[in-house]
Amino acid sequence: MMQESIVDLNQPDLYINRDLSILDFNLRVLEQAVDPLHPLLERLNFLLIFSRNLDEFFEIRVAGLLQQLSWERAVGPDGMRAQEVLSRIAYISHAAVERQYRILNEDLLPALAAENIRFLKRDELTQPQAQWVKQYFREQVLPVLTPIGLDPAHPFPRLVNKSLNFIVSLEGKDAFGRQMSLAVVPAPRSLPRVVRLPDELTGQGDHHVLLSAIIHEHVSELFPGMTASGCYQFRVTRNADLTLDEDVDDIASALKGELFSRRFGAAVRLEVADNCPRHIIDYLLRKFALKEESLYRVNGPVNLARLLSNFNRPRLRYTPFTPTLPAVLQKTESMFDALQKRDILLHHPFESFAPVINLLRESARDPQVLAIKQTLYRTGADSEIVNILAEAARNGKEVTAVIELRARFDEESNIEVANKLQEAGAIVVYGIVGYKTHAKMVLVVRREEDRLERYVHLGTGNYHAGTARLYTDYGLLSANPELSEDVHKIFHELTGMGKAAKLKKLLHAPFTLHSTLINLIEQEIAYAQAGKPAHIIIKVNALTEKQLLQALFRAGMAGVKVDLIIRSICCLRPGIPGISDNIRVRSIVGRFLEHTRVFYFSNNGDAKIYCSSADWMDRNLFSRVEVCFPIDDPAFKKRIYQDGLLNYLEDNQLAWQLQADGTWVRICTPEQPPHMAQSLLLEKLAKT
Repeated sequence: MMQESIVDLNQPDLYINRDLSILDFNLRVLEQAVDPLHPLLERLNFLLIFSRNLDEFFEIRVAGLLQQLSWERAVGPDGMRAQEVLSRIAYISHAAVERQYRILNEDLLPALAAENIRFLKRDELTQPQAQWVKQYFREQVLPVLTPIGLDPAHPFPRLVNKSLNFIVSLEGKDAFGRQMSLAVVPAPRSLPRVVRLPDELTGQGDHHVLLSAIIHEHVSELFPGMTASGCYQFRVTRNADLTLDEDVDDIASALKGELFSRRFGAAVRLEVADNCPRHIIDYLLRKFALKEESLYRVNGPVNLARLLSNFNRPRLRYTPFTPTLPAVLQKTESMFDALQKRDILLHHPFESFAPVINLLRESARDPQVLAIKQTLYRTGADSEIVNILAEAARNGKEVTAVIELRARFDEESNIEVANKLQEAGAIVVYGIVGYKTHAKMVLVVRREEDRLERYVHLGTGNYHAGTARLYTDYGLLSANPELSEDVHKIFHELTGMGKAAKLKKLLHAPFTLHSTLINLIEQEIAYAQAGKPAHIIIKVNALTEKQLLQALFRAGMAGVKVDLIIRSICCLRPGIPGISDNIRVRSIVGRFLEHTRVFYFSNNGDAKIYCSSADWMDRNLFSRVEVCFPIDDPAFKKRIYQDGLLNYLEDNQLAWQLQADGTWVRICTPEQPPHMAQSLLLEKLAKT
């Protein structure tokens, strides 16, 4: 065994670049589009998810790297500089996009056509269909189009981030005698990108025409007297990250101003139809100040994220399921009565999110409830939870909502939530300047006889009923006095001022979480060095924080068995002889987005298990308010260990394993019975 004292844990080759690790996750998502384990329409949906993920990757990560080009320093513990990372991203992304469109054109579209689901090209339309499309263009599309001829009086327009546009080559003169060769036609965002043809024209099939094909076919009508000799769709992706000064007077007002600028940030990627002539491509690259490596030529729609996949074809979709309620809630109507008897552990989406909503609804209407406090990160202005909180405020409850306005791409929605709750009479605060509030907490204060009792919910996921059907998460409902006192203190910390709260049971960032995790790892190291069994299992979305990475390396070198279940980003390189050969890293990509954060330490036979809102990233541990709650109930500990950890370590259908060279390899064990963790949980906990 290699001694820690002679190993330099700052060696760059021990680490994987964060941005390349994100890109690797997106590639694993793309591979689901060809996986026969998924029904056809779900495979199409994975292709569209890949498009959305890649959009955000360029808007945030690539944009950030481009801004770093002038910095003379490495961007992370892996030692790679911005230009090196960008070049690698361009190489991988070009190959991935080419594969994406090959999957679409050669695999998915033919398979969909065999099911009478078609996206028709212009030359595939029958005469009646072509006539219908022409009428649709003239009645629904033409009135809202604005063609822009390019000449000294009409400079190149400022195009919105990710908008669909066409560049048109023209011949002839316009009504004013101007000789123009190029024009731009933006496709209004108000128009659907996919148009369904009437059933009487399709023989009852799901047949659609893309807006891009409709505009392309009839673009000449926008330029009467001239000839459109070419029409090519293109799309520009811009920097969409927001920068907000920490000394602003009103964070909500400042954020509103920044949201508009997101639409017109610096260009970072140009997508064009693959038949676009070279001279027009060069023209567009100059206009957007982009280099060749930022150009992506695509064989199909430039915005696959807006392609349809929600067809009503049950046979081509996952088997529907109904989340179940824990037994204790099937025997009582009152959440308060149930929680007075015992804590409740929920495992979403296999178990229902309804108990959380029911606790809030009952609290809003119960005359004995005095106050409700809740953190909101991604919820939605029209969500049932927001409506319940507004009702509670109107019913005279003291409602406090800690809303994180800066939840990326949900900022506008969260401003709406804040306004709605304030209008209802709730107290709305935006957390701590400089620290995003990412903790998931509810606190209910209720008068019972001559005393006040408190009830809490703590979770690993957002208060969003929609994602609770799509993401795996844990939630704990409890009336434990110590737990509720800790939650009470954190809410005071968020809404008031003073020293960091001293907590009895909860760990919270940016104060105690990181140091406690380090101590827990060191404790396992001590057990291993004493010749005792030692095991760490960590399940998170991302693992990037260097001190924790190095602590895990030390654990591996000391003989601790380390299993990491990482959904997306992992900067630790496993399998390095003498350093990380005791560390295994796997990733599960399947029907549900793996979102649980669970930390297991064997602790010499008396296991410690925590659930948390926090990933093991710098931002979560040092720049966010996060909560980590212990699982003390022996039955709950057993459930989480078996269902949420061991179950995933045994998955041999949807699992990928990280290799020492940084590549991910699909786990294949044909000699073993198939084991799919998510499906097993559906069978065990839900009704299908």
